[in-house]
Amino acid sequence: MRIPESRGAASAALFEVFRSVPGTPEAARARAELESAVDEAIEASSAIVRDEDLQLTLFCMYELAYGGIDGVADLEWDPGLIAVRSGIEAAFEAELRTTVPVPPRPEPNGADLAAALFELTAPTPGPSLSRFVAKQATDEQLHEFLVQRSVYTLKEADPHSWAIPRLRGRAKAALVEIQADEYGGGRPQRIHAEIFARTLRGAGLSDEYGHYVDHVPAITLASLNQMSMFGLHRRLRGAVVGHLAAFEMTSALPNRMFGNGFRRLGYDEDVTWYFDEHVEADAVHEQIAARDLAGGLVDSNPELLDDILFGAAASLVVDGWMAEHILSCWTAGRSSLRVPLVVAA
Repeated sequence: MRIPESRGAASAALFEVFRSVPGTPEAARARAELESAVDEAIEASSAIVRDEDLQLTLFCMYELAYGGIDGVADLEWDPGLIAVRSGIEAAFEAELRTTVPVPPRPEPNGADLAAALFELTAPTPGPSLSRFVAKQATDEQLHEFLVQRSVYTLKEADPHSWAIPRLRGRAKAALVEIQADEYGGGRPQRIHAEIFARTLRGAGLSDEYGHYVDHVPAITLASLNQMSMFGLHRRLRGAVVGHLAAFEMTSALPNRMFGNGFRRLGYDEDVTWYFDEHVEADAVHEQIAARDLAGGLVDSNPELLDDILFGAAASLVVDGWMAEHILSCWTAGRSSLRVPLVVAA
């Protein structure tokens, strides 16, 4: 992906580091400015999860550990950047731990944890983004929905896969079983990220990874950034397992409604295949995720119970904030994007 547009002093300073030649005086100055700008941004931010500058900065730092950024040197393990990233992560995690309500603590065993997760993820009545998409969304809003989803879904499953070498036994086998489906079971054309790319093309949108980063708001980046943060830290392996469990357990029903919304406006299976695939796959995944992944992990490591619950709750809450943002914008007659597609066009 290309370097996006900056959203403040911190991301502007990071991009100067990206563009500078390592080892030069200019690079040293850029790094000093980055440290100062990030410290000031953290101090001034009233809500890290909705901070455009800090979430973009963190997203681009994480991208160095994924597919990389066009024209940027291999800085994945650069000590200075890791130190700056750690400062943002500490503030981000602290905010999540104080704002995300965690459900009552069950007994630290797999059966009780699975029951708690099924209760936590049970469908609720009332307005929701998926119901709006199914019944009311316009064609323009459906395009916005795909753009919002593209930042994560074009690398779907990758953040959770960081946990594979950090687990053992039943939990590891369950995670690999889920991820094998996500990656197409050995068939490249069935990789879920590739199926979503087909959806984007079918809707007339770009399937290039990162193409729409400039369009999406901070809360969309935060949804992905928390996955990366949980996945990239071994100490948070409980949180990434809880996150994936809740993610899979709340997927099948919304995806059915998303697919129905696109069918309602005349889109064919090139566009709806992605959603239909998840209705079937995630109905199975939710059982594996609750009972064998999360349940298996707490059976072998009961000390991770609290982090599993935190990760599950954070998945629901932050994704809920993103959905609320989109839905509130649409019901008010506004675009949910920072840069509306019609303006960009």
